[in-house]
Amino acid sequence: MKLARVGAALAIAAIVVGACSSSATTAPGAGGGGAAVAVKIGIELPLSGGEKPNGEPTLNGVKLALSQIQVPGYTVTLNIQDDAVNGVHDPQQGAKNVQTLANDAAVMGVVGPFNSSVAMAEIPIGNAAGLLQCSPANTAIALTKPQFGAADLRKTNPDKIAYVRVATTDDIQGAAGADIAYTIVKAKKAFVIDDTETYGKALADQFVATFTKLGGTVIDGKSHGVPKSGQGDFTSLLSLAKAQSPDFVFFGGVTATGGGLLRKQMVTAGMAAIPMGGGDGLSDGAASVSGSFLNLAGDQGDPNTYMTVAATHDIPNPEKLKADYKAMFGVDPGAYSASGYACAQVILEALKNVGGDRAKIRAYVTDPSHSYDTVLGKFSFDANGDTTQRIISDYTFDPSTKDWKFISQKDFGAG
Repeated sequence: MKLARVGAALAIAAIVVGACSSSATTAPGAGGGGAAVAVKIGIELPLSGGEKPNGEPTLNGVKLALSQIQVPGYTVTLNIQDDAVNGVHDPQQGAKNVQTLANDAAVMGVVGPFNSSVAMAEIPIGNAAGLLQCSPANTAIALTKPQFGAADLRKTNPDKIAYVRVATTDDIQGAAGADIAYTIVKAKKAFVIDDTETYGKALADQFVATFTKLGGTVIDGKSHGVPKSGQGDFTSLLSLAKAQSPDFVFFGGVTATGGGLLRKQMVTAGMAAIPMGGGDGLSDGAASVSGSFLNLAGDQGDPNTYMTVAATHDIPNPEKLKADYKAMFGVDPGAYSASGYACAQVILEALKNVGGDRAKIRAYVTDPSHSYDTVLGKFSFDANGDTTQRIISDYTFDPSTKDWKFISQKDFGAG
């Protein structure tokens, strides 16, 4: 996703700031006339190595929110945890981090995680602790939808959901990727690769299903999984693909699991003219951002690279957030800065309404009757914890700016 979407709006943010600070001088449970109660928002994101271009701008979105939104009676700080190990998101580290956050009684809610495979390891822990998690970026359907196994992740408290997300799901995002390939690129034959992780495999499988339904052909009828041990070299797989003359290559995965390298090796293999697509795992900044997809892909030869973002592009007043973010951090917002901001808004609104009680905050946020006016626009969470804002935004590589350029968006919840 590009800065215009990431740089989400502050007109609405200003309204929320007013709503959070103009009512009573004390908040529920804060007590009258005393010192402010110290509480925390937990951060569980990949913040180092190859994952830093994703995690750090998201964290900064939360920091910006805290600088602009005050809840009377409370002082809110952050407990920051990094789930990257050797530069790559790690589910086991994520699980340890959530337990650390659960053990900190001052943590009222958590922004994160970023990666769906990490969420699979974390949700059972958060559910057992009754600790709310708001993910800015998770899209795997298995995290929330019972028919895909989500109930197995919350066995301790099956009727008390503790996980919500502001990004829509891969059954929608994978379909949008296929729509780009078939409708925009006019591709008829696609070669599909995935990184075998929760997010990447689900995204690729949905692409296969939708592209086939639209009338396209998927070579070998499936996605070709490449586990971590093979993500350093796609040469043999690209030889297989090239021999069958695809007119589109789709990657289900993230930059850190081979996305940028795959595109670079496509160019080396003489496949630069073949368009490549992927999901928001490739949305981590311009080519100038070290470690981003566009940075690692290098000279692409032909600018036919596409990706989707599981969120709206047309958010209110994006230039305001972009300006405020740059004033605070010295750079433009990242792909999920606005989403991190929105998760912080959700938690802070709950704190304002029910006070510094972890159980009450969890119950408030997961109640489908509550809606939120955020930098992403207005939404609520359904009974599974999924956002009611089911919009996918499409982007393509712009060789003139060496950044992602917005093409169009589609509301899959409309009608």
